[in-house]
Amino acid sequence: MRQSQLLMPTLREAPSEAEAASHQLMLRAGLIRQLAAGIYTYLPLGRRVLRKLEQIVREEMDASGAQEVLMPSMQPAELWRESGRYEVYGPELMRLRDRHDREFTLGPTHEEVITTLVRGEVNSYRQLPITLYQIQTKFRDEKRPRYGLLRGREFLMKDAYSFDADWEGLHRSYTSMYEAYHRIFTRCNLYFRAVEADAGSIGGEGGTHEFMALADIGEDTIAVCQSCSYAANLEKAEYGFHNQTAGNPSIVQNRQLSEPKRLHTPDIKKIDQLTEAFGLGAEAFMKTLIYLADGKPVAVIVRGDHEVNEIKVKNQLAAVHVELADQATTERVTGAPTGFAGPIGLHIPIFADYAVLNMESGIAGANEKDYHLHIEQPSSLILKAEAGDYRNAEAGDCCPRCADGRLAFHRGIEVGHVFKLGTKYSETLQAKYLNASGKEQPFIMGCYGIGVSRLLSAVLEQHSDHNGIVWPRAIAPYQVHVVPVSVKDAVQMDLAAHIAARLSAAGVETLLDDRDERPGVKFKDSDLIGIPLRIVIGKQAAEGIVELKVRKSGELHQMALEAALAFALGTDY
Repeated sequence: MRQSQLLMPTLREAPSEAEAASHQLMLRAGLIRQLAAGIYTYLPLGRRVLRKLEQIVREEMDASGAQEVLMPSMQPAELWRESGRYEVYGPELMRLRDRHDREFTLGPTHEEVITTLVRGEVNSYRQLPITLYQIQTKFRDEKRPRYGLLRGREFLMKDAYSFDADWEGLHRSYTSMYEAYHRIFTRCNLYFRAVEADAGSIGGEGGTHEFMALADIGEDTIAVCQSCSYAANLEKAEYGFHNQTAGNPSIVQNRQLSEPKRLHTPDIKKIDQLTEAFGLGAEAFMKTLIYLADGKPVAVIVRGDHEVNEIKVKNQLAAVHVELADQATTERVTGAPTGFAGPIGLHIPIFADYAVLNMESGIAGANEKDYHLHIEQPSSLILKAEAGDYRNAEAGDCCPRCADGRLAFHRGIEVGHVFKLGTKYSETLQAKYLNASGKEQPFIMGCYGIGVSRLLSAVLEQHSDHNGIVWPRAIAPYQVHVVPVSVKDAVQMDLAAHIAARLSAAGVETLLDDRDERPGVKFKDSDLIGIPLRIVIGKQAAEGIVELKVRKSGELHQMALEAALAFALGTDY
């Protein structure tokens, strides 16, 4: 490809609205251009990289036995109502009506569509297992699109769905996808971790893992054990505890109860105010927060230095919506203003974190304005509380899997997610097959997604330097950049064209910079677009000597023509 004919509008500076390094680089290197918030056009270089990512995904999906299909982007709203997700998915679901006033959605995911397809085409256990996948544009009406392709409203995604006759089959399908994902991200030269995760709006009855590319710009927090392989998204991350009493009524009831001591705390509502007033650390206090779970009030109690994990609370209650109660509800439930809620005397379900029930003593709200209580042995007085893990794990917490490990935290970009759906959709949508006995059974399903366009951004977050992009060879738009210093020098241009032709004939994707530009401009653009190997043809062209630069390491080599071609035909760059 001749660069003079390539649509590659590079920028010396990134637009001010581009916050993430990957977004800046894609704009500067001419990979993408924004059409509207969260909606981008892929220019030739960006599209070449995207196609290579697609091909890696496609090869590994095919190798796993999955079959490619292509499903419609427009989906009838009745399908989403039938599955129960039309309201659950919320405002991110893009909705529209056709000229006949029939309602549709633009698909953010395809569980409903694929289940309906298989419901109509697969009816016997003899046709199972089967895994179907597609690579397709998806739509989500993000409230705040940001970071370029990392959080957009239109994006490219690979989604796959497995259908099995039993849970053992699902486990095999899940494991096959889990292993395929490791191969995909390894081939993309991505530094990643597979972490335990929450199923979110996709739902399901089994396990789920997210694949996280480690990067400071990542919106997700990952807890990783420093001693074993445990890793989990913050929403899911557990913590280890040594608990002798929580949830054990026989031990609790045999303790001698201590009368709580009332403490006058006028207008002292927040933990930082309490720590200052009493000269104690936040771990000496208990926070009682009133939530509405599907409209019904519940109390959640955590230690003062901890934060409630609403996802854990939601999952414990099997609730659709969990949100903090407003001030009026809190006053109605506790009899006191916000800031003075406490665990004693409440007549609503109470959920106490393990760390609270292991406190020897603590200070909590008294459910009375301007008063708190000093409580000895909280577990002895909160008898009706349901003990559990209801807080965010923190750095330094004990690992929940091994005896000696401690948790450390990293930022990550979610690039893939695998779910064991079970019968969530097959039961709801009446998708069944006949087993060997002729009895109808619901399919056991799995769901497996990769954000292909997001993967492009994640790679750039990890593979760049102060000069620009540093593409891994497997997904680079071109492998070799041939740069003659002067296009007015016929010897240089003849040698450059000869090198480009020989490499292209050998299957090496080559970009020839035939622009009439200053050498400095050419070299800056070359570093910016990040092609793995640069061959510079300069003053020694007549002697057949060229200069090679390896983009990743910055190494420079002076080589004769044949040696340079042999190097370029290899893979060691």
